Amino acid sequence: MTSALHTSTLTSLPLLARGKVRDNYAVGTDRLLMVASDRLSAFDVIMGEPIPGKGALLTQMALYWFDKLGDLCPNHLTGEAPESVVSAADLPQVLGRAMLVKRLKPIPVEAVVRGYLAGSGWKEYQESQSVCGVALPPGLKNASKLPQPIFTPAAKAEMGEHDENIDFEQVVKIVGPELAAQIRDLSIAIYQAAAAIALTKGIIIADTKFEFGLDEQGTLTLMDEVLTPDSSRFWPAESYQEGSNPPSFDKQFVRDWLETQVWDKTPPAPRLPAEVVAKTAAKYQEAWERLVS
Repeated sequence: MTSALHTSTLTSLPLLARGKVRDNYAVGTDRLLMVASDRLSAFDVIMGEPIPGKGALLTQMALYWFDKLGDLCPNHLTGEAPESVVSAADLPQVLGRAMLVKRLKPIPVEAVVRGYLAGSGWKEYQESQSVCGVALPPGLKNASKLPQPIFTPAAKAEMGEHDENIDFEQVVKIVGPELAAQIRDLSIAIYQAAAAIALTKGIIIADTKFEFGLDEQGTLTLMDEVLTPDSSRFWPAESYQEGSNPPSFDKQFVRDWLETQVWDKTPPAPRLPAEVVAKTAAKYQEAWERLVS
């Protein structure tokens, strides 16, 4: 495995923005090179220690899902090789971890779909028997499977801030009724298709979030990453039990360790021990291996 990449520093393209994980570079005016670093954020704080192999795994997993779900929705891939737009000197930072994509007009809504009750959804349900304005039946438990998947959007926050759960009516106010309904229906359809595929691999996708943009023709297009352990809650099907949180294939291991530390969840984060880094890397690797087995 190549050495971990915390922050990319390409010299052959102008940097547009750094997200929590991805560094975006401009390729002309109509394309972006998205480089998935090995950074990990927990509680909306970026850790100082990268997780070796994470960026490449996230990229390969997103490409896997874009391929599987291509008949449901257009996506942002151009079909061109990311290596074709950088210099030879920049290649080591790009190989296996980058996507060359269309530049879209992003929609400022996180399209969250939940098939199970977990995390903030479980907390909200306990208070109101609903999640993001969607009423749910009584008697559900932590990790309960929902009668059908629900759309529980969030408003995208600035870097370092928490995304805010909103109801469907607020999405309508942001993008209009027609586009809001299209985003909701498409998100649920993509989730259902992916969840069915994952279940055959022994993975439960409890919930996930999608990001969409509009192309020059106004076509709704799936963008960013999709159905990775960073944007989804993946549970091993064999250890799933209603009433308790199953162990997940993601950064939950880091979150659990951080919860044992004296830390106010603002930067800088505590330094991650080598053992926590290694076990987290193994969780991501196991998710990928299950998926492609």
